[in-house]
Amino acid sequence: MHGVKTIKAAGRIAAVAVMAAACGQAQAKPIEDAAAGSPSSPRVIQVVARDFAFEAPATVAAGLVTIQLQNRGHALHHVNLVKLDDGKTLDDVFAALRAGNGGPPPAWMHDMGGPNAPDPGRDANATLFLAPGTYALLCWVDIPDHVPHVMKGMAKQLTVTPASVRAAAATPAGDITMRLNDYSFALSTPITRGRHSIRVVNGAAQSHEVELIKLAPGKTTRDMMAWMETMVGPPPATALGGISGMARGAVESFSHDFTPGTYVLICFLPDSRDGKPHFMHGMIQTITVS
Repeated sequence: MHGVKTIKAAGRIAAVAVMAAACGQAQAKPIEDAAAGSPSSPRVIQVVARDFAFEAPATVAAGLVTIQLQNRGHALHHVNLVKLDDGKTLDDVFAALRAGNGGPPPAWMHDMGGPNAPDPGRDANATLFLAPGTYALLCWVDIPDHVPHVMKGMAKQLTVTPASVRAAAATPAGDITMRLNDYSFALSTPITRGRHSIRVVNGAAQSHEVELIKLAPGKTTRDMMAWMETMVGPPPATALGGISGMARGAVESFSHDFTPGTYVLICFLPDSRDGKPHFMHGMIQTITVS
């Protein structure tokens, strides 16, 4: 669920109209700068999302990082991480968005992924390699009023510093690989019940995402899409997370404890050619976990 390809609400309406049922609030742990650890094991960054702000570290050492997202707001929130070219800051991001008039982002903003949106009260995660530099954590979700949360100030700058021990450019591992194509999802093996680490590889020509959604018993993808149009009544599914917009060639992973049921994989990003959400090009898939 990501809007870096465009700030136009048209590319985000379906993306954010997913599973906004209110859940109870959980107690968040204190946020501290991420401590340096072994370069071969991920450092953990804890990010708490509220309406409408992130609580997150200001700095982290370069290397393999796991972002643990806790959604403690009343709406969907995700973390879309973008890397900024040298000399650019979060102030430049806001200036570009205000001046963008719905067009594509500037070339100095680069999609890096991050944990996609879980329902309020739920958590999600993403593991990826961060090189030294300046990054921004952004939330592009636009419910309830179709104003992207980033435009309400839901953004935070993150500085990635060189590691004390040089970190090799490791890529996240996983027991199942999911390849993002134009416009489909390809799994290396069927997902079974239990906890899995899904290694997501964007082999397509443009940025893609995967939002993981579990359908309620007896509900279908058609029910979910119809509900997204009106958001009337209880949602027929639960948003679980996944990976937000990631650029061509990016590799990262997320883990989830899969219970039996029917799940939907979907990409809401607007197409680089016609601006339509990728699911309208067929990038939506239903899978059964037994």
